[in-house]
This record gives sequence, C-alpha cells and structure tokens, in this order.
Amino acid sequence: MSSYDLASLGWDEFFASGYVEFESDPAIRPGRVTRVDRGRVDVLTTAGLEHAQLSPGLLAAAAEDPTAQPCTGDWLAIRHWPDGRVSAEAVLTRKTVFLRATVTPRVSKGQVLAANIDTVFVTEGLQPEPDLGRIERLLALAWQNGAEPVVVLTKSDLAGDAELLVADVTAAAPGAAVYAVSAMTGAGMGVLAPYVAPGRTVALLGPSGAGKSTLTNALATVQVMATRAPRADHKGRHTTVHRELVALPGGGMVIDTPGLRSIGLWDADAGVDRVFADIDALSADCRFNDCEHDSEPGCAVRAAVDAGLLAERRLRSWQKLQRELIWIASRTDARLRAENAARWRRISRESRSRMRP
Repeated sequence: MSSYDLASLGWDEFFASGYVEFESDPAIRPGRVTRVDRGRVDVLTTAGLEHAQLSPGLLAAAAEDPTAQPCTGDWLAIRHWPDGRVSAEAVLTRKTVFLRATVTPRVSKGQVLAANIDTVFVTEGLQPEPDLGRIERLLALAWQNGAEPVVVLTKSDLAGDAELLVADVTAAAPGAAVYAVSAMTGAGMGVLAPYVAPGRTVALLGPSGAGKSTLTNALATVQVMATRAPRADHKGRHTTVHRELVALPGGGMVIDTPGLRSIGLWDADAGVDRVFADIDALSADCRFNDCEHDSEPGCAVRAAVDAGLLAERRLRSWQKLQRELIWIASRTDARLRAENAARWRRISRESRSRMRP
C-alpha cells in the first residue's frame, strides 16, 4: 500500500489550523477523501489508502444537514481503534466547496459535489457543438464557490471549425481562460499542466461524453480511469458513475465526476453576476433599477441586443438563471419558515408538558 505525502495531497496551514484539536490524540490522523459510498469513505493518508466508516456523530450531522456529510476532496480526522476499525470522526473546515441545488422540487437544501478545489475545468466537447448555456451555468457555480474556472473544450481534433467555436465560448465566459485541447492527440494539453501542479486540485465538470475520463488519463499520463467509445450520434455515455479523487503521478489531483444531466443553482447570485458581467454593466444605464430587461421602457440591455452588441441567446440565458435563483430562494425561505414553525410547536408542547401537575 503506497504512502502519501500530505503536502502533495493539498495539505497546508489552512487545514493544519483546523486539525489542532486532534493533534494530541495518537489514534487520529488526517486523510483526504477519494470516494464516498454508502456510509463509507476511501481516504488517502500518510499510511496509504484506508477505508473508514462514518462515525455516529457524522451520520447524525449529515441527517440534519446534507452538506455536513463528507464528500470527495474533503479532509477528515480518521480514528484507528484497537480492534482494527477505522472511523471518520470529523470533517475539517472546507477551503472551497462546490454546491448545487438538489434536483427534487420537494427538497431545497444544497448538495456538495466536491470540496477543497483550486480549479474547476468546465469540460465541454467541441463535437457536437458546445452548449453555451450549460457552460454559463457551470461557470456561475464555480465563481460562486471560490474555485478558479477554466473552460476546457475537448475533442479539438474532431472539430473543423474549432477556432470559431472557441471564439463563441470565450464570449460566453468573460474572465475565464478558454482552451481547446485533444486528449487523444495531446494537442493543447501543455497549457493545462500548471493547474495540476503538486498540491493543487482540479475538478472536472461537464456532461457525459465530454471526455472527462479521457482528459484525466491524459493529465495522469497513465490509464487511471475507464473510458468508453462515443456513440454514433455523439451523445454522451456514462463512464464515471461516482465522484473520485485521483492522485496524479506528478503530485496534483483530479476529481472526476459523473456526467451531470442537470445541475441546479444554489445561492449563486454573485456567480451569475460574474458570468454576466457584460449584462450587469449595461444594466447600469437602464431607466429602472429593477429592470428585468424584457419589455421595460428605457432598457439599455434590450437596446444592446437590438443593436447587435449583445446576443439575444445570452440575455435569455441570464433571464433563465435569474428565474431559477428566485425560485430556489423562495423554496429555501419556505423550508426555513416550516422548520421554525415546527420548532416552536415542539417547544410549546414541551412547555405545556412541564406545566402539567
């Protein structure tokens, strides 16, 4: 079983400061989560790859708040028991966390996709053409959650008009670097090397068929993830079925994720503003401060669309994300009101019970 140097796994003063309370206990060591599966976590430590069960305390915390459950990329305090058992006792404070809204309309809490990410590779294939709306959505989540977003357009060897497609994506991704690469031929891969330097973590996000597993293998320079041939209609095949952190031979780490059919925004107002900085700048000249850029008089954004200075598609994408943010906020407020009402009902019942003779 190979051992790991904590610094190469991303350990630094930030995580060390959160581990102080455990330092005096010789039965506990820090470890980084590579995979979570039904109450069990696979963890990389100085002793190698270990398997730990979630402690009762962590299970209780996760039942109360799903975001408290360990996820891929987390740093944990791992306890070794005299009988050979290994348990995950605590999740150390996260430096960054990638949250999405849960897809069920009855639940309005966030779901953690991955934690402690330095860079998000928003991965989209050039064949078929990139989905600009999906790229904007993933960029908003990356900006919101503190990671540096980079758009990686794969399969450049299959696209005859790669330069035009890159220009379209660049216009939809202000402030983010955009690269066209081919993991199969190696073209353009050199520009990605600094992002996976020792101690740095990259998360790959994108749809099935975008080539995330092939890209991971190319970054690792060895076969570390299974891949599948694309379908004849170019639609994605699911290769990765769980989130997994892969330690690369050069010292960096990649978190490969399953293809995301849908990914809801969660508390991503600032991220959306960052992605649509052009619309935000134009709106400063709108007649009304609360302009929705639809049919209001004196709308500078609509004027820019009519003049050909802003793509109609981009405005519609912004409006769609704004509606989604409002819906998520309303669901969250309703849930909080219901939880508070239930709490006060419980307190009232307990108070009446204590007053009875």
